[in-house]
Amino acid sequence: MTNHGFITVAAAIPSVRVADVAYNIEEIEKLVEKAEQSGVELLVFPELSVTGYTCQDLFRSEHLLDASDEALNILCDFSIGRAITFVVGAPHRQDDRLMNSAVVICNGERHYVHKTFLPNYNEFYEKRWFSVEAVSAEPLLFRLPSGVTFGVEICEDLWTALPPSSRLATAGADIILNLSASNEVIGKHKYLLSLLAQQSARTMCGYVYSSAGFGESTQDVVYVGNAIIYENGVQLAHSERFSLDSQLIIGQVDVQRLRTERRTNTTFGRAQGTQMQHAEIVSLEPDDDAYNALKRKFELARMYEPHPFIPKSEDMKASCEEIFNIQVMGLAKRLTHIRCKDVVVGISGGLDSTLALLVCVRTFDKLGYDRKGIHGITMPGFGTTDRTHDNAVSLMTSLGITQREISIVDAVKQHFTDIGHDIGKHDVTYENSQARYRTMLLMDIANQVNGIVIGTGDLSELALGWATYNGDHMSMYGVNASVPKTLIQYLVKYVADYEVDKSAKETLMDIIDTPISPELIPADEDGNIKQKTEDLVGPYELHDFFLYHFIRFGFSPEKLMLLAQKAFSGVYDDDVIKHWLRTFMRRFFQQQFKRSCLPDGPKVGSVSLSPRGDWRMPSDASNALWTLE
Repeated sequence: MTNHGFITVAAAIPSVRVADVAYNIEEIEKLVEKAEQSGVELLVFPELSVTGYTCQDLFRSEHLLDASDEALNILCDFSIGRAITFVVGAPHRQDDRLMNSAVVICNGERHYVHKTFLPNYNEFYEKRWFSVEAVSAEPLLFRLPSGVTFGVEICEDLWTALPPSSRLATAGADIILNLSASNEVIGKHKYLLSLLAQQSARTMCGYVYSSAGFGESTQDVVYVGNAIIYENGVQLAHSERFSLDSQLIIGQVDVQRLRTERRTNTTFGRAQGTQMQHAEIVSLEPDDDAYNALKRKFELARMYEPHPFIPKSEDMKASCEEIFNIQVMGLAKRLTHIRCKDVVVGISGGLDSTLALLVCVRTFDKLGYDRKGIHGITMPGFGTTDRTHDNAVSLMTSLGITQREISIVDAVKQHFTDIGHDIGKHDVTYENSQARYRTMLLMDIANQVNGIVIGTGDLSELALGWATYNGDHMSMYGVNASVPKTLIQYLVKYVADYEVDKSAKETLMDIIDTPISPELIPADEDGNIKQKTEDLVGPYELHDFFLYHFIRFGFSPEKLMLLAQKAFSGVYDDDVIKHWLRTFMRRFFQQQFKRSCLPDGPKVGSVSLSPRGDWRMPSDASNALWTLE
C-alpha cells in the first residue's frame, strides 16, 4: 500500500438547481477538479446530485432521464486521463424499472450501485418513483490501484437495522461512501453524527458521507448540506451546515491502521466468515501517469495529537476519575481476595509512587479500611534530595497513613564492601544495588505486617525497561502498570484538585513540578537533582507517542517517524526524533525479559504490556528489522 497506508478522500456538496442537469454537472466538474488539485483520490457527491434529489414526479419524465444519461456520458468523458475516482447520484433506467443509483466514475468507465432501502414515510415517497433490487449474495466492492477497497450505500441504507455497509465492510471494504439527501429537522443532526460514529466504529472503516444542500427544493423540507468524514468512530472533517455555497471537505483516512484494528479484533474476523471470498470486486484503473503524479504529491495533512494517552481537556475530569477508579477496583479486588488489610508502598516523593499511594488511600476508604494499614516507607539514599524527601513526608502526614523512614546508606555501603565495589564508581551496580535493597526492605516489611507490596512502576518505564530487575521492577500488585508517564501527572493533578485538602494539594503540585529522577546518583553541589531521567532515555512524551502507535497499530519506524514529525513540528527537529526513535526500538526489544515476568496489575487503557493479556513477545526477539528501517 502506498503513501504509508493513507488515502485522501473528500465529500462534496455542490450547488444544485432542481432538474437543471447541465448546471448540476458543471458544478460537479468544478468540484472534481478542485478535489484532484488537492490530491484527493476518492470523492463522493450527494444522492441524485446529477438531477437534484427533489424532482419528485419529474422523475417520470423521459426527457429528464435522457438528460441525466447524457450528463453521465459527459462526466465519464470528463474523467478520462484523471487520477481521481468520483461517485455521483443519478436515476438509472434498468429495463422497465427506475433505480436510485450511485454511479462510480473512473477514467471513462462507470459502474452502478443501486439503493437498497427506499423510504416511504413523512415527506419521502421514493417508492412512488424508484424500485429496489433484490439484495445480492455478492456485495459489490471497488478496488483502487493502491489496494484500498471501498463500497457504496445510499442515504436510508445507513438508517436501517441491517445497513449494507456492514456487509460491505465484512466483505473487505476499507472505505464506505454514502450519497445522501437527508432533510434537516431539530435534533436530527446530532442523531446523524451518532449514527455515523457508531457505524464507522462498528465496521472499523473510513466513512465518507455527503448529503444534499442549498439549491434543493424547500417546498416542504430544507436540506442544509452535510459532508462528514469518520474513521473508526472518530470524526476527521465536517462541512459548514446551512451554507449557501458549494463545499468540499477533505480528509486522510489511515487504511493501514484500520486493517490492523480489524486483524487484531477477533470478533470482526468472526463476523467476516466467508464473505470475503464471495464479494464481487471491480478493479478501477485511473490514468497511470496522473495516478503516479498524485502519489508523488502526497503530503500528510492530517493532524496528530502529540500526547495520545492524555484525555481531551473537555473530558479530562471524567476520564481521570474513570482511570483512577479502575486502579482502585483492581487493588480492592486483590485485597479482599487475599483478606489483606495492610499494604506497603515505597514513597520517594516522585510522581509514580505518589499515584500508587493515592490509589491505596482511595481503595482503603472505599473498603472501609483504616488508612493506618497503608505503610509508607521512605528510604533516603545517596541521591535523595531534601525536596523529594520533604514532599514524601508531608504527603504521608497529610493523608494520615503509617510512616517509616529507613536510610539505606549504611546498608548499601556494607553491601559494596561485601561485593568489592568501589563506592566512588557510579555505575549500574552502584545504582541497582540501591534499588534492589529498597525492594528487599519493602518485601520484608510486608512480611512483618502481613501485607503486600504495591508496585509503583509505570507503563512508559516498562516499555523502555527503565526499571531494576528484581528491584522496583517487582511487587505483589502493580497499580500503575498500564498508566504511561505522560498521563500520571494529570491523574495526580486530578486528585489534587478534587480529592484532598489544601495542604496535600500544595505538596502534590510541587511533586508534579519536580524533575523525573530515580535519585540514585548524589545531588549537585546545591542539593538539587543531578540525575534526570529524560536526559538519559529521552523525552517521555516522544516515547509515549512511539509506544502508543507501535503497540496499538503496529506501525513501522518509518511511519512512526512521519507521524512524530507532524505531531511535534516546531518542538523537536528530525534528528532528535530519529535519535530517540532508535533508542525506543533498541530498548523496547532488549528489555522484553523484564516484561515477561511482570506482577499482576490492572489494565486502564487500550495499550498494555502485560505478558498474560496484551503483549506476548519472545524475550530474545531481534530488533534488526526495525532498527534497519
